[in-house]
Amino acid sequence: MTEIHIRERATLIFRKMQEQLCTAVEQLEPTARFREDRWDRETAAGTQGGGGISRVLEGGQIFEKAGMNFSAVHGKLIPEMSKILVGIETELPFYASGASLVFHPLSPHVPAVHANIRYIEAGQKAWVGGGTDLTPSYLVEDDCVHFHQTLKACCDRFSKDYYARFKKWCDQYFYLPHRGETRGIGGIFFDYLGREDADNLISYLDFVAAIPETFENAYFPIVRRRMELPFTKEQKHFQAIRRSRYAEFNLLYDRGTHFGFKTKGRTESILMSMPPLASWVYDYQAPPESAEERMIQVLKAPREWVAE
Repeated sequence: MTEIHIRERATLIFRKMQEQLCTAVEQLEPTARFREDRWDRETAAGTQGGGGISRVLEGGQIFEKAGMNFSAVHGKLIPEMSKILVGIETELPFYASGASLVFHPLSPHVPAVHANIRYIEAGQKAWVGGGTDLTPSYLVEDDCVHFHQTLKACCDRFSKDYYARFKKWCDQYFYLPHRGETRGIGGIFFDYLGREDADNLISYLDFVAAIPETFENAYFPIVRRRMELPFTKEQKHFQAIRRSRYAEFNLLYDRGTHFGFKTKGRTESILMSMPPLASWVYDYQAPPESAEERMIQVLKAPREWVAE
């Protein structure tokens, strides 16, 4: 399969993911619907550099904010980004397509979630990456186990070592060193698959194609179980504190955010992942032996949720 055909297949996978998961969200929402924003990207030279479709739902009864992006862009990488991506500090042509989502539920009992799959070419190299991770404000162990079991079942269909490898990668990637805690309870994360072993790129793309359905089966049963539970203003306040950590990670450490800004990406789409409201409380300390403290303890010491 040529690079052009790989691009076409990847684009179909990413567009289907956007349609499938936006539909899943709207089926839960009584009235709120996604706003669609189609956009084009201009290069520094003023020429057309691809574009994308951003969809955002705000003010829902289930999701306070839900964003779902698709993009396919191309242009020139600055030497700094080429060095990071392929180890060559020179200007290189690039092509990048993908789909990404972040859902921020209204209820603090429903976890926030992120998922992303992507295909990238830089110079003569091409690879896929992606993953999904769950960020609860309140720990429900059954939900964590369900999420990870569903991901492991998908990984095992392709390779028995994927889950352990990608779960560890996720825990390491979604980590805030200045806080000494992970962003959430993890999931899977993978990158650069096919960059150094191009013969396996098609099989890696097959794995990527399985992520959208796996995500739907991993996440939405949790939403349905938790979305009608009553919550207090104190629980909503703690959710806002946890959202501030989410914002910190996305702005300080997230590769996708940095890649978007370094390649002159569309600001509104890049920052779509930010929570609608967040709170920074000076020197916040959770009450001893509280549900809030229990959540933070898990973030400081990631667990193995599924037996090998």
